[in-house]
Amino acid sequence: MRKRLWAVLAVAGPGLLAGLSDDDPAGITTYSVLGADHGYRLLWVLLASTVALIMFHNLAARLGVVTGQGMAGLIRQQYGVRAGVGALAALVVANVGTTVAEFAGIAAGWELFGVRRQIAVPLTALIIIVLVRRGSFRIVERVLLALSAVFVSYIVAGLLAGPDWGAAATGLVAPTMPLTRDAVSITVATIGTTLAPWGLSFVQSYVLDKHLTTRDLRASRVDLVTGSVLTGVIGLFVVVACAATLHKQGHTITDAADAAAALRPLAGDLAGTVFAIGLIGSAMLAAAILPLSTGYSVTDVFGRPAALNDTPHADPLFYGTTLTITLLGAALVLIPGAPLVPILVGSQILNAVALPPLLIYLYRLGRDRDLMGPYATGRRMATAQFAIIGALSACVLALLGFSFT
Repeated sequence: MRKRLWAVLAVAGPGLLAGLSDDDPAGITTYSVLGADHGYRLLWVLLASTVALIMFHNLAARLGVVTGQGMAGLIRQQYGVRAGVGALAALVVANVGTTVAEFAGIAAGWELFGVRRQIAVPLTALIIIVLVRRGSFRIVERVLLALSAVFVSYIVAGLLAGPDWGAAATGLVAPTMPLTRDAVSITVATIGTTLAPWGLSFVQSYVLDKHLTTRDLRASRVDLVTGSVLTGVIGLFVVVACAATLHKQGHTITDAADAAAALRPLAGDLAGTVFAIGLIGSAMLAAAILPLSTGYSVTDVFGRPAALNDTPHADPLFYGTTLTITLLGAALVLIPGAPLVPILVGSQILNAVALPPLLIYLYRLGRDRDLMGPYATGRRMATAQFAIIGALSACVLALLGFSFT
């Protein structure tokens, strides 16, 4: 038993960091809107998204460990330069939008405590840049894992809101879907923020940077499942907090900062404060990981796997990409009048739109026995993955249909 525990602790990181980073400001905003606008009735979407997250994060980790390549690089090798560059372009565009959302969350969270964004955003960007450029792999991982403890605040906020747990349980297991544009849009955004393309790319590259092997796959699965389940649990507490307060009172919101501010008069100052603390901490975690994910993807396509233990001088492409994404995300937030809410919500919808083709690539790669050998995806799991891809594609097509009506 003790040996198993140490084995899990030794490989912990990829699943926890990728999973919990999905509960970033864009994700918290999406879950907040889900609860505020629809109460408990669409909780089943979050449950289904969490199951999909478990499946595909495990697949991404297995692909990375077995092939020794990141996602974009592996797609380029197996399906050609055009496919690899196309996958990279989709990841970079979505990642830039989501990075802006992270810094928007940092700005909004600190403004709730009276700190101006002109101070909070540059200071946070500087901290992230110094951590990534100066810290070793072990230091960066430990700092980010420590920062993930802030997500407890969302659970506290959910409990303080006094939700109707019976209605929440019904919403989890009894699927209903209002056939409206808003309902379909928030459903697609929920899937896109939970099963984000950048998370898949990060997992596949991070297991390489951590030097995991096929002997670590069983222990790694515990890390990946734990991270995914925690993502869903935290999302659930955000939804029920907003359903029990904002939806019950008929309040509508546009972002997570609105939710934190609105919780104060409805559920007490403590609930609003811990929600705001969670917003800041989750934004800082994701604002550090998103540039890393982008840097891994760019170097993968060029056939130059990156490592956090390399110096900026030894790997200028990786560190240059992370620096550019961080500075770009911070700078866009500081532009006066920048449409932050549309960027925030739009980035999650873009994530969902980019997901089907990326998941199809992962599905086909996982089924390739010449590539994966005994670690190829089995028939039952492949069927489940195919069903998820089909359901997601149907949701995206329905959203596109509403856009033209």
